[in-house]
Order: sequence, then C-alpha cells, then structure tokens
Amino acid sequence: MADRKRTPLFSEYKKLGAKTVNFGGWEMPVQFTGIKQEHHATRNAAGLFDISHMGEILVEGNASQRFLQKMLTNDVSLLTPKKAQYTIMCYEDGGTVDDLIVYMLNQNKYLLVVNAANLQKDYEWLEKHKESDVELTNCSDYYVQLAIQGPKAEMILQKLTQTNLSSIKFFHFETPVQFEGINEGAIVSRTGYTGEDGFEIYLDASAGSKLWNQLLEAGESEGLQPIGLGARDTLRFEANLALYGQELTKEITPIEAGLGFAVKANKKDDFIGKSVLKKQKEEGPKRKLVGVEMIEKGIPRHGYEVIHDGHVVGVITSGTQSPTLNKNVGLALIDTDLTKIGTELFIQIRNKQRKACVVKTPFYKRS
Repeated sequence: MADRKRTPLFSEYKKLGAKTVNFGGWEMPVQFTGIKQEHHATRNAAGLFDISHMGEILVEGNASQRFLQKMLTNDVSLLTPKKAQYTIMCYEDGGTVDDLIVYMLNQNKYLLVVNAANLQKDYEWLEKHKESDVELTNCSDYYVQLAIQGPKAEMILQKLTQTNLSSIKFFHFETPVQFEGINEGAIVSRTGYTGEDGFEIYLDASAGSKLWNQLLEAGESEGLQPIGLGARDTLRFEANLALYGQELTKEITPIEAGLGFAVKANKKDDFIGKSVLKKQKEEGPKRKLVGVEMIEKGIPRHGYEVIHDGHVVGVITSGTQSPTLNKNVGLALIDTDLTKIGTELFIQIRNKQRKACVVKTPFYKRS
C-alpha cells in the first residue's frame, strides 16, 4: 500500500480502526463500524466523511466565465459569487469526461471540484482547451475536504462556528467561515452526496485533523459517526446520485443518465458535445437509466446483463440491498422503449436469470 496516496486525515481514521481499501489510487476507509450501521447513522442522525481525495481546480482570469461556458454543460452565467452549480464536462460525442461542482468564488474566479480518479484527466482536458486570459491551478493539495451529512448535521456544525449556517441555502456557500481554534477560514457549502441535508467543508490541509476531531467530539452526544466509502456509496445510490465510472462514463451521456437538468442545450454559448446532447434532449436517447427492483432473489450488481424477451437490452450500472428499504434494487441502462414503470425484466445473476421490474427513482427521498 506504500504507493497509494493518503489524505491528511489518514492517521485519524486509522486511530478509529477503519478498514481501508484502494479507491482510485487512494488508501481510503471503506468502513469504521459497518456499512449498514454507518448508513443508518447518516439517515437518522449525522455522518462525517473524509472526502479530501476529491480534486480541486482553480479557474481564474478575465475569460474564465466564457471558457467554462465552453467546457461545461450547465449555464455558468447563472452563477453569482457564493453560489455553486452541479455540471458536467463532455467529449465531442456527448460522452462524459466528468461530473463536478463549480463554485463561483468571485468575479472571474471559480473553483471546480472534480472526482478523485479523474483529476489528472480533467486538468489535461481543461488545459488542452484553455484560452488566453485564463489561468488554471491544481490546488487539490491545499485543501482538506470534509462532509457532514444527516438531519442533525447543521445542529452539530453550528456548535463550532459563529456563522449562521441556516442562512446558507442549498447549493450556496459561505466563505471565510471561522471554526473555533482554527485560524484558517473555510468554504462551507450546503451540498452533499447522500440525499440528506448537510455541508461540505473546504479547509487548509494543515487544519483538517483538528476540525475532524472537533466535529466528532461536538457530535458524539447527537449520534455523529465517521463514515466510510461503503456507506457513502449506498447513501448516494438510494438517492439516485450518479457515480462516475458507473452511471456516467466516456460511453454514457448525461442525457442517457437522466441528468438533462444539468445540460442547458439552449444556452447561447456553444459547449463541447452540445449538438449531440441537444439532439438527444429533443428526440430522446436510445437508452436510459432506470431503477429496477428484484422480484426474485438476488442482488443486481454493476456489470450484470439485463434481459428482455431473451435478448440483452442493457446493463446494471449500480446495485445493492438498500439498507433503508431492505430491498434488492439497482440502476440499469436499458433500451428506452422498456423504461415504463412496471416493465418486467430479467437480470443475469451468475448463471441464472432472475425476475425484476422497472420502478421509480430515487429509491429514497428525505421527507
């Protein structure tokens, strides 16, 4: 494991007995006490995640907005300082380079938060299309990134700062936010990857361990638990939040993945992949992502074939036994004419075909 990267918090979660795995070249905690327990803790109280493996790219300069309009599918011109936006970066054929969040820090200054395994690829793609009057900086090593998620997240985090967190709206952020005993100001955004309310915090890497421990202490009486990648995946899956490499890939467009809301095909600026994605939005894609629920025994896993009428009609992108619903469910990319709710399908699980049906997503929505 010596060649794997570690976040500045690695020693903290090793102290807590975390079981670690290789995740995109990073040695990350997959679980602390158990995936299901951590999942329920986040849904019912709060969970604390180290997501410092994520990449951060600073885009600044007089042409930065114009440049991002060309590179990203969403409409960056709708952003104002302290507002964030979910967006996608595509290839010319509409396939996905990455999905990301863009934060408008200031006029002509934006922070892109990208998937860990895609950081180098994303940076090179941006660099390749860079215009004059645009400066790119990979500032990933500067930040520790923590997420606190769940119904008690705001109450716990509020114990450590004078900033009124209730005033931060969904997909907005505040900066600089000061935490007790930490000199460096943080970016605190009301965003997350769990389907729960909560915050993502960007802070100088040197202060990460201190904030991690302060949060665990402040949240102990409220049921806050450290959460690994295992529960992070089941939480995002239930909420139907895409995972790059599964719901989105070089071969899967955001329209096929059901992310048309983040593709502004009618914005006046041209962007890479626009013509293909516009056509898919107008005419409908040939395949679409749907939820499936098993009728017969078995768990639909990533890569399993989906069968209808004896023919392969698609593939499972993600699947598990949902801890919240206690049902075996999956996300499947299948032929569009089979996506009606209630359509019966079969999933090839090892050497047997098991019956399933198309169901509504997200599987879980907080009340």
